[in-house]
Amino acid sequence: MNGTRTIFAGAVLATAEGCRNGSVAVRDGIIESVGDVTPQAGDRVVDCSGLCIMPGLVDIHVHLREPGYEYKETIASGTAAAAHGGYTTVCPMPNLNPVPDSLQTLGVQLDIIARTAAVRTVPYASITLGRRGGGQTVDFDALAPSVVGFSDDGSGVQERETMRRAMEGAAKAGKPIVAHCEVDELLRGGYIHDGEYCRRHGHRGICSESEWAQVVRDIELAAETGCQYHVCHVSAAESVEAVRRGKAAGVRVSCETAPHYLLLCDDDLQEDGSFKMNPPLRSASDREALIRGIQDGTIEVIATDHAPHSAEEKSRGLEKSVMGIVGLECAFALMYTYLVKRGVITLEKLVALMSENPRRIMSLGGGLRAGEPADIAVFDLGSKYRIDPGEFLSEGKATPFAGWDVEGACVLTLVGGRAAYSDGRLDSEMREISK
Repeated sequence: MNGTRTIFAGAVLATAEGCRNGSVAVRDGIIESVGDVTPQAGDRVVDCSGLCIMPGLVDIHVHLREPGYEYKETIASGTAAAAHGGYTTVCPMPNLNPVPDSLQTLGVQLDIIARTAAVRTVPYASITLGRRGGGQTVDFDALAPSVVGFSDDGSGVQERETMRRAMEGAAKAGKPIVAHCEVDELLRGGYIHDGEYCRRHGHRGICSESEWAQVVRDIELAAETGCQYHVCHVSAAESVEAVRRGKAAGVRVSCETAPHYLLLCDDDLQEDGSFKMNPPLRSASDREALIRGIQDGTIEVIATDHAPHSAEEKSRGLEKSVMGIVGLECAFALMYTYLVKRGVITLEKLVALMSENPRRIMSLGGGLRAGEPADIAVFDLGSKYRIDPGEFLSEGKATPFAGWDVEGACVLTLVGGRAAYSDGRLDSEMREISK
């Protein structure tokens, strides 16, 4: 096949290596060339002047809720939201019904993905059967070819020996263990950070040790087993330091944090379920440690932990609302506005954190290079708007960032050269070079 070539011309090209002016040529769903591209007879040219083209964003931590919890989100709605936010690949977590803990149960999810997903969707399988913990782990070798990794996200693996066996099995299968770190016995009925706001308002708190104690344990096990180990949604300063020490010691460890932990802390809490997530918003000093972590490379990934719930489930205040907020449709704009624009990190660093590092760590391939699939995000970095959850394509609307002013709107998301999302403005910018 040798279809028409489309040139996205005159943009700023942003990668982890730097930013430059240039164009991207796409043919048959593949990037043909990047940089200086000379239009030829028969080409379609899309004028992207004033816009920024980058490799499609990658979120390695989302909850799409299907199968089992379609009243919260579906694979169709969640991946439409992803495309709206500039994401071309997402990795959904396994807290589903049925739990993807066997080829049969994983197959239910894979079938829905094949039929309805708007972007590339590579799921996790669980670590333990039914995500119940205990001593029964999944068949890592059987599941490995179909998944990005193994996680019991939503709960921590409590038993040290279970995690050791899991790491041995995952290492043999060549896939990472991706861990939600939480010590159940340290939770003590808490639901927000055990800090000043918690004490002042009579809430029950979750201590930081409930997170970092398991991070420390797991890094020790990763060192012993040689397993690739990735820590989910890091929120505590001690967790960042544990990962930093592990990296310095040569352990195959990486970690992620989320936009809400980088921009908010427990000083910002309101009596509103949109401020309730797991792990909770921690102290200002924890937030500062996370910022230092993304600056020095200890934290290599910004993921959203997109966790949609029904409006009723999020309407019960801090104490009684379920945990989880949405993030796919506002993450990039928030990070660009409040980190890049304010000089905390560069745009190149943001592209690394939200696209190129997750691709590399999870062996997902791709990127803004010739020969790779045309998974591309086009942003108008100068577009200013106010975050309105009513405009989200996700079924979930709960976000603490409602009403925040941001810059950086997604104009077009291509997945394999196909428009997974378009705001329509580039349709009038396309012209065909006369033959």
